[in-house]
Amino acid sequence: TRLDVPSGWDGKMESATDATATATMMYLSVLLLIVVVSNANLSSAFAPSAPAIVRQTSRRDTSRIFAETDATSGSSTDDADVPVAAPTPATAPTLKKNKTSLGLITFDLDDTLYPVSPVFMDANQAFANAMHSYGFQGIQPNDIAETGRAVREEMAAKNPDQAAALSFTETRMKAIRRQMEGVRLLRSLEDVAKEWATPISGLSPVVVENCKKFASKEVSESQVQAVYNSWEMERHHSAERNLYPEVIDVLTQIKEDHPDVIIGAVTDGRANPLLMPFTLAPFFDFCVSWEDDQGGRSNYFKELSEATDEAQLMWIYEAALEKYRDILSMRAGLKKKDEPCGVDEQDCERIWIHVGDDLAYDVGGSAACGARTVLMELADKYEQSERLRAPKRNRPIWDLMSKAEIEQREKMNKVAENQVTARVAFVNRLPDTILDILEDIDEERQSGDGYMP
Repeated sequence: TRLDVPSGWDGKMESATDATATATMMYLSVLLLIVVVSNANLSSAFAPSAPAIVRQTSRRDTSRIFAETDATSGSSTDDADVPVAAPTPATAPTLKKNKTSLGLITFDLDDTLYPVSPVFMDANQAFANAMHSYGFQGIQPNDIAETGRAVREEMAAKNPDQAAALSFTETRMKAIRRQMEGVRLLRSLEDVAKEWATPISGLSPVVVENCKKFASKEVSESQVQAVYNSWEMERHHSAERNLYPEVIDVLTQIKEDHPDVIIGAVTDGRANPLLMPFTLAPFFDFCVSWEDDQGGRSNYFKELSEATDEAQLMWIYEAALEKYRDILSMRAGLKKKDEPCGVDEQDCERIWIHVGDDLAYDVGGSAACGARTVLMELADKYEQSERLRAPKRNRPIWDLMSKAEIEQREKMNKVAENQVTARVAFVNRLPDTILDILEDIDEERQSGDGYMP
């Protein structure tokens, strides 16, 4: 069946169809525009809020979290519709910052960071082993200490000034040589006595003297030095093995509490933390020893031998201060033209603390140069040996000090008692003790007492 359309309607229907299509396209375009604009508004409205909610949630305190938990579970009724103020950011607890800062901290080593008795016992055993390897049989580990004490006492009787300037390294070198010469002499005497078919006691003084000269020539300096090197090397190895268990954590904490601090070692012997790569070396900036300088060493022991109640051992600590100023200046580079502030100046905010176990050497000398002092008067479990050195007590078998030196030291100890800033019985208390000292200085300044060196 065909639908008859009146004449002229075909054109009208096409026009109507075109108009409808055009209107439809316009409608779709407007609708699309509305959707795009709406999405943009929604995006701009919610995008900033998401991270803010996350941040606020992360800052809520415990009481706020518990309150919201109760509201969600229905345990809270009256407060459910009450508006809650925006949570305030929680601040992390902050440590009280001292105005005074730790510029320099110096440490004694023996009996401060490790017990010295096992260290010397190990080193003396290394001495005996080295002597045996060079053909000097019959040497015992403690022979080096006994002979060393004899050397010092004999020299003190002949030339007190020379004995006063004799270092412990020189004492041990002389002891090693004397031990070597003694072995050579005995062998030479035995050979001569055997050849002459007579006991050694029957040899004439001339023969004995010639045998002594021969024995002295038979011992070379290279042999003496090699044996001493074995002793010193084991000294450092043993110190690392016997380090107090808390020391590494303590030094790490000091570095964290005082990031700009300079850490040094002050010693009257040959121990050097920079030669302990597995333990102490990463923490120390320098080491000073009076054995490093002949002139300074002579002055140091001259002060010791002539010490009175007013005398102080200052040379070694003055050298430590020079090292500190050099390192401080080097760190500053070319930023400042002025001289770096010395730790002993009245208006300086950086201070110096020295830590050691010896009243006379550690406390007396460093306090005279302006340091605050921490006496490591440790509990029995640390096995310090300093308390065994009193003249009336049993001295350690490895000790090289003469009786006169120990008696003089006792006098100096009494003077230094009044110069102790703080005492520590346990190594892990040292970081807190340092903070306490800094806080005390701040309180002194605030109260008007001024800087107390």
